[in-house]
Amino acid sequence: MELSQKNMKKILLMVMVSILFYSGLQNLTSVINYLKSIFALLSPLIMGLAIAFILNVPMKMLERVLFPLPQKAIIKKISRITCLLLSIIMAAAIIFLVAFLVIPEMVDTFAIIKHTAPAFFTEIQIWAEKWSAQLPELRQWIVNLQFDWDKIGSSIANFIKSGTSTVLSSALAAVSSIFSGTVTLVMSIIFAIYILMSKEKLTYQAKRVIYAFLPEKSADRIVYISKLSYKTFYSFVAIQFTEAVILGALCFIGMIIFRFPHAATISVLIGFTALIPLVGAFIGAALGVFMILMVSPIKAFWFIVFIIVLQQIEGNLIYPRVVGTSIGLPAIWVFAAVILGGSTLGILGMMVFVPICSIIYKLIGESVSARLASKDIKTEKTNSI
Repeated sequence: MELSQKNMKKILLMVMVSILFYSGLQNLTSVINYLKSIFALLSPLIMGLAIAFILNVPMKMLERVLFPLPQKAIIKKISRITCLLLSIIMAAAIIFLVAFLVIPEMVDTFAIIKHTAPAFFTEIQIWAEKWSAQLPELRQWIVNLQFDWDKIGSSIANFIKSGTSTVLSSALAAVSSIFSGTVTLVMSIIFAIYILMSKEKLTYQAKRVIYAFLPEKSADRIVYISKLSYKTFYSFVAIQFTEAVILGALCFIGMIIFRFPHAATISVLIGFTALIPLVGAFIGAALGVFMILMVSPIKAFWFIVFIIVLQQIEGNLIYPRVVGTSIGLPAIWVFAAVILGGSTLGILGMMVFVPICSIIYKLIGESVSARLASKDIKTEKTNSI
């Protein structure tokens, strides 16, 4: 390689990047703390971008349905404001429904535990005796089984007292945290509204900057990957909400048919937690089992069976095919993305890794096809096993 001016710039750039990378590794803790502080400062902007992206899904659908024809600038602005307000109202209604339908039921359930625990365990004992007639040894064990309800009640009371004192001691910190979170949320929502109101203009400005400072070929590639990423994430968010609604509706119908208690509350809870891919419904189901258990242990058992069957159908048949088809990712890689994302970033990773893996899958597929074409390798060779 000739030591031309262009090559010298490349070598110097590689050396500088290597030095910075080595210095970063040597001071990894400081770098991580610095990145955390930057992330904290930018959190309203990042949250605003996330809110804007989520609200853009219903807003875009409403624009297609309510205003399908081309419009003048002033009419288009009015239609954008209308659809944005409707999208915000829909999102607020969903949050309101979950908060005021599920949370009070959970609070009431926890409140009656102390009063219903003795009768609940007595009911279990009677139920077990009824089904253990053919098992004398088990029957004798149940008959001899005794509970010290005074001690149990005292333990529950002490637990509640200690929990109450802990809550009171941290009340000031909680109020401060809530205030800070509320301010951040309000700023994020305002930022999201500005983004959605002028998203076309922001896209135009971003393209101008990219093409102004990068070679045309590199700029074309960045724009293409950005469009692919937007399309993939948009499809994933839209279909994920659709799947959550389907699962919540199926759960509600099944609970009504089998006459499970708290059908509406548990169905809304399961539909809301189903936004987490594949495993979210189990989180909501665990709370649902607890609520039904306070009413009837037998129904709680059959509810577990019902949820397992429903989740298997949804997780193995509906979700991988619907989501995989919508974002172009085969079912096996949907499972792999959920597992990888969950082990890396937890719940957030489960929700983000599916579209990310879809983007990588498509880019790798395009690159492989281009290389095979450049080598003039026929498709029949790669299809044969």
